[in-house]
Amino acid sequence: MTASPLRRPPEGLPPGIWVYLACEDDPRHCTGRRLVRYGLAREMTARARPSPGTLVLDPFAPHCLTRRDEEGFTRHGILVVDCSWNRLSHQSRFPDPPRRWIDRNPRRRLPLLLAANAQHFGHWGQLNTVEALGAAIFLLQGESRAREILMRFGSGPSFLATNGALLEGYREAADEREVQTMEQRLFTAP
Repeated sequence: MTASPLRRPPEGLPPGIWVYLACEDDPRHCTGRRLVRYGLAREMTARARPSPGTLVLDPFAPHCLTRRDEEGFTRHGILVVDCSWNRLSHQSRFPDPPRRWIDRNPRRRLPLLLAANAQHFGHWGQLNTVEALGAAIFLLQGESRAREILMRFGSGPSFLATNGALLEGYREAADEREVQTMEQRLFTAP
């Protein structure tokens, strides 16, 4: 029996893509689980952990992910934490098991983007796991790499259509200050 094309990992994706599954959401709708199942990411467990220096996507991090983080990503990889937005926003922190590990690694937040997933459609910043990973890969490696991940999920095409211009602008930004200026323009009346 051969694997379906959806389950085959794309050629050339870096091996350093990790997901920590907090198991707080409905398993049928968990994009983090599907990333692991499709071979697009490895699951962080007690025995399998990313290397020290791995970038951690954290919506509360003080610094934005920018193109300048590409070297760190290439050397150490990236970790996306799949947990409930409701729980995360109330605790303002990650679930217990990976917190100590996460606190020792560079954390980055994504620049402002609109969610395209069914649960948080149209909300600023409330991306699901695959949208967050796809956005990070877009910023670090460009659109074609991000498409390899996003197009395997229902909200992927909509996410790229909604945020494509923003992602391209963020990717072209020279540094974090330029990204923050772009973010401020989104909420400043002309």
